[in-house]
Amino acid sequence: MPVECRESYILDQWEGFNSLELITPGDIKGIVHNHSTWSDGIHTLEEMAMECHRLDYSYFVISDHSKSAGYANGLSVERLYQQWEEIDFLNKKMEPFKTYKGIESDILVDGRLDYEDEILKQFDLVVASVHSVLNMDEEKATQRLITAIENPYTRILGHPTGRLLLSRKGYPLDMLKIIDACAANNVVIELNANPYRLDLDWTWIGPAMKKGVLISINPDAHSRGGIQDVNYGVIAARKGGLTKEFCLNAKSQSEWETWLRSK
Repeated sequence: MPVECRESYILDQWEGFNSLELITPGDIKGIVHNHSTWSDGIHTLEEMAMECHRLDYSYFVISDHSKSAGYANGLSVERLYQQWEEIDFLNKKMEPFKTYKGIESDILVDGRLDYEDEILKQFDLVVASVHSVLNMDEEKATQRLITAIENPYTRILGHPTGRLLLSRKGYPLDMLKIIDACAANNVVIELNANPYRLDLDWTWIGPAMKKGVLISINPDAHSRGGIQDVNYGVIAARKGGLTKEFCLNAKSQSEWETWLRSK
């Protein structure tokens, strides 16, 4: 039994569990959900992309904060277009390494995302996350996320409970309903690898896999050093029994491109 799994009582219930199939750091091919100086990051977009390339990853998804995130210098539509111009320039400069046009779009109180569909459809990837009004009851909080999951442009549900370990308890959710909604809408659930989050909690990885829901291990990096937080996420994912097959960013770049076109 791998050391990370020795606490994982869930594994005892799995038939045919093979520890050799667990995700490993070397399986991660791309770095998803990252921030730059375009919003509240420390390093520039180019510096972040170059660091991912230096670490031998194949692709990089920038997902700065969206327009509602005034607290984090969120991107207006005008600034989005400026960022996309820089991404196009970088992709020519760094070919074949590729940076994808993503966003961490705030989930509003009623579950809507904070850009119009005309803008959302132009992203390569939309990560939908809650950052405000964290005091809802379980029923309202769950419906808020389900509404966001059902948005046709949502591809990844970011840090589902919003918890900050040792400082903020996550908001109450019916996680089984959230997982079912993700399965029905082909939405991936993030395991946010920031060591203060580790959200999705490892205990929900097994139920997600049983429903066919992929997990993306994302560093939520706000600096070059933060990119390597993905390794904390891999440890948490292994504790929950995540296999390479069910990890979104264990896909090669060609597989990743196929997945992007699948919805």
